Amino acid sequence: MTGLPKVYGMAFSVYVQAVRLTLGEKGVDHALVEVNPFAPGGVPDWYRELHPFGKMPAFVHGDVKFFESEPIARYIDEAFPGPALQPADAPARAKMAEIISLMRSYAYPNWVWTIFIERVSKPRKGGACDEARIAKALPEAVLIAGVLARTMGSAPWLAGTPEPTLADFFAAPMMNCLVGTPEWREIIACQPTLVAWWARMRGRPSAALYLD
Repeated sequence: MTGLPKVYGMAFSVYVQAVRLTLGEKGVDHALVEVNPFAPGGVPDWYRELHPFGKMPAFVHGDVKFFESEPIARYIDEAFPGPALQPADAPARAKMAEIISLMRSYAYPNWVWTIFIERVSKPRKGGACDEARIAKALPEAVLIAGVLARTMGSAPWLAGTPEPTLADFFAAPMMNCLVGTPEWREIIACQPTLVAWWARMRGRPSAALYLD
């Protein structure tokens, strides 16, 4: 397979960031083609040939085309040389997949679309945050952090592994949103292993490049 891989979407998207972190960890240069589903009028018609639902990201590498971040990240890990970002044994791979699913199904709507949007995004645009909505989200936000910490145990990375996996690169952009809010300390205060994980994650060169 030849040609520069292309990631379609916006740099601020947590799922675009997950894909770009994966590329960065593999040492793969790529192009970001900006497509914004939130722009007036939505995405251009041609983009729906890459992503039928008009969301982001989409990915093109030569004749290979994928939409949705998890299969894109798995393809990147398996198609390019570099450190393996998926565990070799089945239980650890399943744990990695469980964390990715947890982030997508629970952390994304809670940490990103509720706490971050209400506390950071709305005020940036001149709106008022919904304090009641934030308060309602906090118990589940704490639960998510607790589950991540228990899964991680004493290991340095979220899937309980000695080296980072795709789970870490899906979690990092969502955690990055959360730490931009004052609720971050309340949610993570009793989870020192997550605080240490975040410091390790932020110190990686890929994070310096692609975490918005």
